[in-house]
Parts: sequence; C-alpha cells; structure tokens
Amino acid sequence: MTGHATEQAIAFVREHGIVLSAARGPVPRMVEVIAGEPVMGSWWGHPKSHQIFRLLQQLAESPDILVCRLVDGKVTFVHRRLWPALVRLADRFEPARLAQVRQEHTAQGHHEAHEVPYPQWVPADVFEDARRLSVEQALALLGTVLPPSKVGGKS
Repeated sequence: MTGHATEQAIAFVREHGIVLSAARGPVPRMVEVIAGEPVMGSWWGHPKSHQIFRLLQQLAESPDILVCRLVDGKVTFVHRRLWPALVRLADRFEPARLAQVRQEHTAQGHHEAHEVPYPQWVPADVFEDARRLSVEQALALLGTVLPPSKVGGKS
C-alpha cells in the first residue's frame, strides 16, 4: 500500500467528515472506496482484502482521524474537522458512541480492541473550538453527514 493511497483515504474522510469502515449506513463505506466497487458479504473474501486491511489500519493510525462507533454502533472514522461539533453535541449521543476505539496487536498475534472513553481522547484545542460553536453551528456541521435522527437525540 503506497503512501499515496493512504493520503487519498485520509482526504476522502476529510471531505466526507464521517465514513463507516465496512458496515452499511447513512454515510460512505471505506471498504467500498478501497475496493472500487460494492462489496457483498465480508470484505475478507474480496481480492483486495489485504489492501483493505492495511489501509484501514493506516487510517486508524492517523492523528486526524477518530475511530469510534458513532454511526449505528459500527466502526466509524471521523475527521478532526468535525471533532468540535461532536464535543459540542456530546450529550446527544450515547457515551459509548464517542469512545475512541484502538486496536492493539498482542504478542500472540491477536488483535484486541481497547476503548478510550469520551472525553479522555479529546485534545484541549478541540474543547476550545467546541466552546466557540453554537449548538446550531454544530448541528449544521454534523447534519451534513448524519441524518437528523442520529444528531437530534440518542439512538
């Protein structure tokens, strides 16, 4: 996987703001972007599965991307530009949806998911930016990527 592909994937998340990793939902799916086509069933069976895996890992390692379970409890990438809006509207989401999901590779070769609870992962500058946002501004930012039912209340 080239650095160029990683840059393109990060740019895609930046452009869309919120992108699902593999699950279907109201926002784009990164797996389909990488595959270049709709993926039916598990992406592990797709010919580009190794590329998909590496690129998803590289996205998760980006300091500009939050990996959480924001959309329908599924693995979701959220670009840093939307973090202030998430913080401003945090009381409208289940806390588990805003926890940062981190993958750890164990000595035995397994992957374990660990969560950093909200707001422990939030940088100080994001809290400052969130304080400057009105609720209406935050709703407008997230409303472009999440349907009103997901932003307007807990689901």
